[in-house]
Amino acid sequence: MNTEALTARDVDRAAAILRAGGLVGIPTETVYGLGANGLDPDAVAHIFQAKGRPQDNPLILHIPSADYLERYCEKIPDRAYALAEAYWPGPLTMILRRKPIVPDVVTAGLDTVGMRCPFHPVCRAILEAADVPVAAPSGNTSGRPSPTTAAHMWEDMDGKIDAIVDGGPCSVGVESTIVDLTETPPRLLRPGGVTLEQLEKVLGEVAVDPAVTRLMGAGERPRAPGMKYRHYAPRAPVTVVAGDPQKSAAYIAAHAGREDGVICFDEFAFLFTGQEVEKLGPAADKREQARHIFDALRAFDHTQVKAIWAQCPAPSGLGLAITNRLNKAAGFHVIQV
Repeated sequence: MNTEALTARDVDRAAAILRAGGLVGIPTETVYGLGANGLDPDAVAHIFQAKGRPQDNPLILHIPSADYLERYCEKIPDRAYALAEAYWPGPLTMILRRKPIVPDVVTAGLDTVGMRCPFHPVCRAILEAADVPVAAPSGNTSGRPSPTTAAHMWEDMDGKIDAIVDGGPCSVGVESTIVDLTETPPRLLRPGGVTLEQLEKVLGEVAVDPAVTRLMGAGERPRAPGMKYRHYAPRAPVTVVAGDPQKSAAYIAAHAGREDGVICFDEFAFLFTGQEVEKLGPAADKREQARHIFDALRAFDHTQVKAIWAQCPAPSGLGLAITNRLNKAAGFHVIQV
């Protein structure tokens, strides 16, 4: 397959491919997504084939506004509209009861579906022009770090999909927050660009699913993307070192081999001269860290490093999402200092 290179000016072309059952790499503010018509089971099945994605890993439907929710969901609670008013368009996915129009292949057979309204203007323009809900997981080969630029998508999807739209680098850099509104209290299934603290401002109590901080067991069924399987992993094994930034940097400096790679806060890069280093951002700037985490993990796949050591922020605010992604990349191999 010859993958077509599109730009922000090619909204109508991207929408036409989606309506015709094709696959398109689309930019969002979080990461690049691999999009298909979410009402076309055959098109959605091709997403799983292109990514090598497990069939029991549900997808998210992307829509232009909250006005579209009633097309695809039923028994929508008032708190869904309250969240949409506060954080849509934006990096937030809500798990709601689905209508029969949503195919089983999208939901992995669940009676619920994840719904999101992205902020990225090119993405929303494509959604409006296509006039179909777009099922779109991250546009990487399953298990690899998510793509935050069109170049990342080309690395993984060239020749596998119909087109890739270059909408520039992603401004958030980690996937959307996923909150299940079919439970009481609502349950955080995946931390992301909307923080737990922000959810609590609208919803009050929010439970945090155990899968946020540990691997799911073999018999557990994921209710949302990214819950069950090892994700975001570069080729070299990752070890996360958590705790006070000075202590974690010192631990890595004492234990990392000369052929190992290091992901560290900017202030500590001087400790690792002679090693492959990817800066995560200043220790106090979690937004910068979120934008760089997948770039850093991917960068090591172009090196010969044998192992990767990574600092991570405290798991509060946006730090919970960054920590979650690093821990999953490491298969939850975490050292606390």
